[in-house]
Amino acid sequence: MAQHSQSPRRVTSGSKQNTFFGGAAILAGGILVVKLIGMFYKIPLLNIIGEQGSADFNNAYNIYSVLLTISTAGLPVAVSKLVSEANALGRRNQVRRTFRLALALFLVLGVLSFLVMFFFSSQLAGLMNDSMAAPGIRALAPAVICVGCLSAFRGYAQGHGRMTPTAVSQIIEALCKLTVGLGLAYWLVNHGADASHAAAGAITGVTVGTIVALAYMLMDFLVTRSREPQLSDDRPDEPATILRHLLMIAVPITISSSMVGIVTVIDTSLVQGQLQRALLENQDTWTLYQDFVDFTSLQDALSAWQSALPEGSAASMSLLDQYASQAAALRDQQAALSTLESASLELHSALEDISRTLYGNYSGALNIYNLPTSLMAAITAAVIPAVSGALARRDRRGAGRITGSALRISALAACPMAVGLFVLGQPIMSLIFPNLNPQLAGPLLSTLGLATLFVCMMLVCNSILQAHGFVSLPVVIMVAGGVVKIITNYNVVIQPTIGIYGAPMGNVLCFALCMILDLILIARVIPRRPKYVQVFAKPLAASALMGLGAWAVYGLLDKLFRAAGILCQADVNNHAIITLSRTGNAVATLAAILVAVVLYGVLVVALRALTREDLMLMPKGEKIARILHL
Repeated sequence: MAQHSQSPRRVTSGSKQNTFFGGAAILAGGILVVKLIGMFYKIPLLNIIGEQGSADFNNAYNIYSVLLTISTAGLPVAVSKLVSEANALGRRNQVRRTFRLALALFLVLGVLSFLVMFFFSSQLAGLMNDSMAAPGIRALAPAVICVGCLSAFRGYAQGHGRMTPTAVSQIIEALCKLTVGLGLAYWLVNHGADASHAAAGAITGVTVGTIVALAYMLMDFLVTRSREPQLSDDRPDEPATILRHLLMIAVPITISSSMVGIVTVIDTSLVQGQLQRALLENQDTWTLYQDFVDFTSLQDALSAWQSALPEGSAASMSLLDQYASQAAALRDQQAALSTLESASLELHSALEDISRTLYGNYSGALNIYNLPTSLMAAITAAVIPAVSGALARRDRRGAGRITGSALRISALAACPMAVGLFVLGQPIMSLIFPNLNPQLAGPLLSTLGLATLFVCMMLVCNSILQAHGFVSLPVVIMVAGGVVKIITNYNVVIQPTIGIYGAPMGNVLCFALCMILDLILIARVIPRRPKYVQVFAKPLAASALMGLGAWAVYGLLDKLFRAAGILCQADVNNHAIITLSRTGNAVATLAAILVAVVLYGVLVVALRALTREDLMLMPKGEKIARILHL
């Protein structure tokens, strides 16, 4: 979230690379390294652990993210602020006491989170309607303690104006996650481990990454402290006073930051629960997935359970949960199970397996959907100091100019990404995740593509509002959007003609509402707000034409490769046909993307969607403007 990037940055009008997009380019470089490593982790990982393993991985990680946010979200910012203030006043003893108290607080919160994740992993997995996520939750538990300590050291370094250690430690985390996580998952799969334990192996890479990164930050701290003056005559504040100041800063940030994670956990749990309920209570739902799922095991388990039910009982999810819970408790006590209790466990497991398969495909689509939004972090992080600096100089015209440029550049980046995912959803899923079902995951990605535009613009709007001092309003709006998302998915996924295809609809409505409300607020409370028609009209027009071109190129090349496959079908085996089909899809998809990029670039220049004013805020902007004759 943008709240994490609130450290002040002095902005002068005479700086060589004027504020905003110079800072964005630097931030984008660091973010890109971590995100590229993450991409090289997530894409092969899903192909290794499969659909069900992907669901287990994401369910465990969602639980971890919420507890991690609650225990660490606001405190690094608070530590950084208090250390920076004390350091500026030369209060060395105050700096040391603040750091020690923060580290102790991090440790307490981290240990509590560890205990919850490790000893209540089965209950947490049950809340997610995925009992097989429990091994992954336990594997992640130690990481919460390590990340808490990491946050203390990072806050300490940032409070001294040193950002490099944080960036290096983040890259170390990502590299360990990539090498250890992928290696362990691959080894487990090759040695016959099931999907849940393969996912736990992959997630162990996260824990190892935090341990190694913590070791690096500890060494950096010891080296840095050895070079600092040790003697100081200042009298530090009382521990209670420092703790109160820490919490006053950290609690509001923690509340706002944790909202997204909490909404995600609730939504994930409800979607998987509604999938299982629909499969049990309305067999018309089965026809929606008959091309992707083998219902033999579910049919047998359902028949056995219905036969064991007391006469007159109506099959329902609440009744199954009741019997399955009783059976699980008796099994844990090593007691004998009745026929009904055994059948309840079998049916519950069969439903869970199918929902894991379906949600695993959705998780794969979410991995692609999250890439554009993560790249927007560079712009969102740069908006706050740039706009705040202009306002501090009472340069309202400059603040308005930066706000307008931020919105235009964001629209120019978000519109083509949204249209591209919408048009090429299925080909992209086939190319990147061959082990998933593209007929199922492709439409999910296409719908999520529509949400890409809304979420990217919402993130930038939030940063603009926060930079103008409206810190709480974006949080309230996001909570409202989260409620819309939960209500939508709860009511749509249960429909037998929609099912899992309704899961992305909540994202679309949630972030569309957030974006619209943010834009209304910006128009009402911020002076010199940009004209929205100018912001969106040209990028949308260029993106629509780009999407049409990409669709045409892919369709033509796909037909050519299909025709070639039919001609040689009699002369090759099935493996060769599959290879030819995948090769054809890869060539057609990459060609369509290349044409889309070139076409969009030409259209942006031809339509004058990028102004000279925007380019003047970028590094080498004047030279680029001359080349483009702007």
